[in-house]
Amino acid sequence: AMLTNFHLPKSTLLMLVSAFAGRDRILAAYATAIERRYRFYSFGDCMLITSPHPALPREPGRE
Repeated sequence: AMLTNFHLPKSTLLMLVSAFAGRDRILAAYATAIERRYRFYSFGDCMLITSPHPALPREPGRE
């Protein structure tokens, strides 16, 4: 999971977040944020990004 703020369009930080979560998921989150009038940039609102895939089971005896 990642906790991050809403970055400015075309910023390298937005590209970094998209690399973790996927472009389509981030664009959908941004569309919702704009619709709900969230604040962007350093002192704005934040979002929690979780994995779209379930965690893989661990092998017994491996930490």
